[in-house]
Amino acid sequence: MYHWALFVHLLGAFLFVGGLTVAAVAFESARRRGTSAEIALLLGVTRWGVALVAVGGVVVLAGGLWLAHEVHAGGQGWVDAALALFVVTVAVGIVGGQRPKQARKLAEAGGDVGEVRRLLDDPLGRALNYLGAVLVLAILVLMVWQPGS
Repeated sequence: MYHWALFVHLLGAFLFVGGLTVAAVAFESARRRGTSAEIALLLGVTRWGVALVAVGGVVVLAGGLWLAHEVHAGGQGWVDAALALFVVTVAVGIVGGQRPKQARKLAEAGGDVGEVRRLLDDPLGRALNYLGAVLVLAILVLMVWQPGS
């Protein structure tokens, strides 16, 4: 069962990171566009990335818990740290995604491109999204090096 648990965990990790990549690239591309229609289209693509993140998050969590059970890694500090970072990452992503979501809705409604751009350039939202990326990297580091095991 170990190999199946590892497969599910890795599949979830690839979906999660792949979704983050799609969302980040589409978001950064949207920030560089000049019309509301272009911005709305690219921010619509971010929704697909976020959907992959959500599915990947559920799969990576389920697979990770299954894998930890299979190898009796539950309760180890790096596993607990990775779970805590995962929860924080999800929370940071939810909060950080609110301004881009507002920008997408405004752009889809044909709103003022200046206002849309202001929402996309919100320093707090951008900082939270970049923090989320750093947290994902920290989780990957914990998964690969498994300190203390």
